[in-house]
Amino acid sequence: MESIAWMAWTLPTAIFFVALACTLAVMTWLAAVYPEAERVGVLRIPTTRGDRLFISLILAAVIHLVWIGLVGTDPIASLPIGEEGIEISSLWLASGISLVTAVLIFRTV
Repeated sequence: MESIAWMAWTLPTAIFFVALACTLAVMTWLAAVYPEAERVGVLRIPTTRGDRLFISLILAAVIHLVWIGLVGTDPIASLPIGEEGIEISSLWLASGISLVTAVLIFRTV
C-alpha cells in the first residue's frame, strides 16, 4: 500500500473510479450485445460509442480543471451527519455539468 500512499484516497476519488469501472463494463456489455455502428453527428466525423465516451471523459477533465482554476473547491453546503457534519464541495457542481455535457455528446456527436 506504500506505493499508492501519494494518492488522496477520498470518497469522491473512490466514487470516480467505481463509476469509471462501471461505465467501461457497461460499454463492453453494450458492444457485445449491440454491435457498434458509426454515425455522423455535429462534428461531421464518424464516431462510435467508444469515441463519444472518450470525448466525454476528456471534456469532463477539462471542465473540472477549469472549475478548479476559476471557482475553486470551497464547500457549498454541509450535511448534518455526525458531530462535525460532511461538507459538500463545489466540485459536485462541475461533475453535474460534466454529466449533462456527456449526455449531450452521446446524443449529438
